[in-house]
Amino acid sequence: MPDLRDPGHLPNLRPDGEPPGPDWLPRQRRGTTPQMIGRYPDYDVLDNAENWDLATREVVLARLTPAQELSFFTPEQAPTAGCFCDVVLAQDSEPRVPVLALVDEKLAAGRLDGYQYEGMPDDRVTWQVVLGALDETARHWHGRESFAECEPLDQEGIVKAFAEGHVGGAAWQPVDLARAWEVCTRMMLEAFYSHPWAWNEIGFGGPAYPRGYMRLGPLSALEPHERPGATAEDPVQLAPQPPG
Repeated sequence: MPDLRDPGHLPNLRPDGEPPGPDWLPRQRRGTTPQMIGRYPDYDVLDNAENWDLATREVVLARLTPAQELSFFTPEQAPTAGCFCDVVLAQDSEPRVPVLALVDEKLAAGRLDGYQYEGMPDDRVTWQVVLGALDETARHWHGRESFAECEPLDQEGIVKAFAEGHVGGAAWQPVDLARAWEVCTRMMLEAFYSHPWAWNEIGFGGPAYPRGYMRLGPLSALEPHERPGATAEDPVQLAPQPPG
């Protein structure tokens, strides 16, 4: 375990500009986080669930047990969709936030975001196109039948190419690559950060109503329900500042 007082783990202070692997963080000691690592190892947002109003509590706790059977993604699409979510969110092992199930639930219910990019199909169609195109790219680049059958590094390479707009072929033609990336990742991130395990990972206090907040002082002043993090540096202050 590195010295957590050393800000050298911050990407802008590292020679390659990349973050270190997640194993530099301590193991979670209370509650659950993705892969049981986190910056707040002694914090569990669910300890405060009794302070949430009933409707909020029911909504949040339901996210812990989403439907196991997928309704939107077909059995053939599910492995690719699951691997795509895991690669984008770097969920390499259990426990994982059930992003696939939460996205599937939203798409199946038609709870879309209320807007659609010009020139793009319905978000549900975009997901279908992207999954088929990921499989086509896996066949052309790596000779695998599907994206899910590729090696992890090859999956990362395909996802990186998609993010940067460097994939092509007939299967990608129905969508604008940059917009398709936004549609999919927006939905993944929304699902991930709506989940209490992700809240534990980032130390988020959860719903504030009706509990409210008491501390109006410096950032170091913790609310009664908060716990100190494994590191205390302010990355904004420590990161190199642009010249001028």
